[in-house]
Amino acid sequence: MAVSLKELAKKQDLLSGGHRACAGCACATTLRQILLAASDYHLVCGLSTGCMEVVTTIYPYSAWRCSYIHSAFENVAATISGAETAYRALKEKGKINEEYKFIAMGGDGGSYDIGIQSLSGAMERGHDMVYICYDNEAYMNTGIQRSSATPVGAATSTSPAGKVVPGKQGHRKDLTEIMVAHGIPYVAQTSPCNYRDLMSKVQKALEVKGPAYIGVLASCHRGWRIKPEESIETLRIAIDTCFWPLFEVENGKYKINYKPKEKLPVVDWLKTQGRFAHLFRDENKHVLDEFQREVDRKWEALLARAG
Repeated sequence: MAVSLKELAKKQDLLSGGHRACAGCACATTLRQILLAASDYHLVCGLSTGCMEVVTTIYPYSAWRCSYIHSAFENVAATISGAETAYRALKEKGKINEEYKFIAMGGDGGSYDIGIQSLSGAMERGHDMVYICYDNEAYMNTGIQRSSATPVGAATSTSPAGKVVPGKQGHRKDLTEIMVAHGIPYVAQTSPCNYRDLMSKVQKALEVKGPAYIGVLASCHRGWRIKPEESIETLRIAIDTCFWPLFEVENGKYKINYKPKEKLPVVDWLKTQGRFAHLFRDENKHVLDEFQREVDRKWEALLARAG
């Protein structure tokens, strides 16, 4: 689905200005792109507790110009699956005639960790809804604690880099592949640095009958220790190193949406961020080597799946 800039310029932003996200917040950019892509629908959005909930709904204000439900950290997928079920029941009784679309959103903390049970349940039950995870790779709004989406070697407040342990131990969880394993109709990875890719995938997911999942890599300049103006460029490098490939899985069939002309070494991405600075000391070179091997392994596996 082509996304036209001229058409986008005519749409109303469903996320108003004046919210309290940090300057340069890629997660806020992600929300804006999602809502622009979905602005032609009657929309019901749920958002779990997290960065974006805090900055967009500080009482008594709201930045949302659509139906919006704030859920606890752990249950946004359950909340929206319940809303979708109630909608279907009311529609069957003739009490609602309009077509509605349902989107649940959470950060990596509320998706990979605290909310994975309700997310898995909603996908397994087959609700007609889209779940979108904005993934900034840690619990950013509560103090930059590690999550299971945090990459190996990253320094966080609960996985500090020291003389004995060089940052977070173990590789990040692959929630995208966990969603593929549920056998749902549509799964995708994207990032706001490629707005056409992100918005076309949101539109495609909304048109799918049944559950869909989209994972979005969205930088946090405070947690990643980059300058606010570097947020989007840092994400582009993540894609060009194949750390975060852009791909989609429709009914089990893989399609890679972007292959870099030259696959950059992952150190080109790591060196942009202060959270990985300690890895460039001689004693931590083995972590860089392991990081590259894991990126290469997963990229080759993706190429094989996509044929």
